[in-house]
Amino acid sequence: MNHPCPKATPSYSTGASAAESGRELLVQHLLVKEDNQKLILDLQQRISTGEDLSDLAVEYSICPSKEDGGMLGWVRKGQMVPEFEEAAFNAPLNKVVRCKTKFGWHLLQVLSEREEALLQDIQPDEFHVKIQDPNFLEEAQLIDVREPGEVAKASLPGFKVLPLQQFGSWGPEITTKFDPQKDTYVMCHHGMRSLQVAKWLQSQGFRKVYNISGGIHAYSVQVDPSVPTY
Repeated sequence: MNHPCPKATPSYSTGASAAESGRELLVQHLLVKEDNQKLILDLQQRISTGEDLSDLAVEYSICPSKEDGGMLGWVRKGQMVPEFEEAAFNAPLNKVVRCKTKFGWHLLQVLSEREEALLQDIQPDEFHVKIQDPNFLEEAQLIDVREPGEVAKASLPGFKVLPLQQFGSWGPEITTKFDPQKDTYVMCHHGMRSLQVAKWLQSQGFRKVYNISGGIHAYSVQVDPSVPTY
């Protein structure tokens, strides 16, 4: 690990832990060696008189993020070394703060914050209760990633069919066809393809994504026997 905040792949969690969603921060920083305290103080002074942290990161930072002007992107707790994390999550927006980690001295700036993206399993019986509410079908987005032949055998109302095998045709347009801010529910036959797509949706900025556990098969077996199994 060569800087304090490697961009990890989206985490997948189930149950209560996912509901305890926290904050994500948009962070940029620069890093100098531990024995360069005079330089870090000088850079902090230059920023306070109007210079831009990202410009100074390109010139002085020893972190690979210097190629992006020090931008680390959206980060959440657990991705960073403790000292950097504490400084970032306690920093006022846009205020440049200094901290020291095992990597050296950092100047960091939090540019924005948002609620952490949620990816969670939902059980078939819980989903069944939700779809009885007409308002739910208006407010939520329902995606079925099975193939057309499977959908012809068994389906649930309200789902937009986006076959996983046709990902190349619908994937690039996903944020124009669906609203990343709305609750999004994904279903397949047994819950594995839908989990794959749910993780991908989260990586595309969808804020709340639910994978229907066990897919339409579990829904038929546990909730509604009138839905055919295959």
